[in-house]
Amino acid sequence: MIDIHTHIGRGTVKDEPVVDENELLKRMDELGIEKAVLLPRGVSPECSFFHFETEDVLEVYKKHSDRFIPFCNLDPRNGGNSPDTDFSWLLEEYREKGCKGVGELTGNLYIDDPLYKNLFYHCGKVGLPIIFHLAVGVKYGIYGAADDIYLPRLEKMLKELPDTIFIGHAMAFWSEITSEVDEETRGGYPKGEVKSPGRVPELLKKYPNLYGDLSAGSGYNAISRDPDYGYKFLEEFQDKLFFGTDICNVNQDVPIVPYFEKALAEGKISKIAYEKIVEGNAKKLLYKES
Repeated sequence: MIDIHTHIGRGTVKDEPVVDENELLKRMDELGIEKAVLLPRGVSPECSFFHFETEDVLEVYKKHSDRFIPFCNLDPRNGGNSPDTDFSWLLEEYREKGCKGVGELTGNLYIDDPLYKNLFYHCGKVGLPIIFHLAVGVKYGIYGAADDIYLPRLEKMLKELPDTIFIGHAMAFWSEITSEVDEETRGGYPKGEVKSPGRVPELLKKYPNLYGDLSAGSGYNAISRDPDYGYKFLEEFQDKLFFGTDICNVNQDVPIVPYFEKALAEGKISKIAYEKIVEGNAKKLLYKES
């Protein structure tokens, strides 16, 4: 299995145990994860007190290149807080050092803000996919690139930047698996039957440059809240989804691992879909393997 979303570093809670590389490798071994994308943490000030920068990721990668896939990260306000900042040279430098993508983007600006659009453009120009954490708005107390309900701003970026690969993540993204989304619950983990598909399935169908990161409680909740629809969703979008855990805490529960094991064992999803989601799609996107 290839995990599309993991972290190393200290979080935001006092006395919270630190996830270091040894702890992360231990959890990967326990869960049967062969390789994991390692994402910088806290690059944007909204996300954390403590930073684990691209250079830190690359140091870990040098020691464990057989286990980790490095991503780089930038804040769209870096380099002068300008929509004309040239990010390409730095992204190219990180790519040459082994980085396969950019993320997790957490700066709390609207996803179609000129600053974000500029960063997205340069990611597409250099050929690095991005993982973005989607938030419900630009306001105190949250982090992530923000969108309104029904994801109009995300669609605008998908349409205007077809060369940029977007990988959606977090509650405001995955709550839109159903059309029965509302302002009260879309920033959390809404429960209940998916009576009709929402904007995420619609956009996954419509735009070849959009993918889904199933990590964390948000991704797991989306596919498990309505089991029958969840299995159907995995089959339908088997080429557009990535398995992930979002491990960032010691002894973190990751129910998505037994979920996939059980779904395969009980024939709820096909072996082909399973293999693509837990490994094949990541190889195809990050390593250009067919």
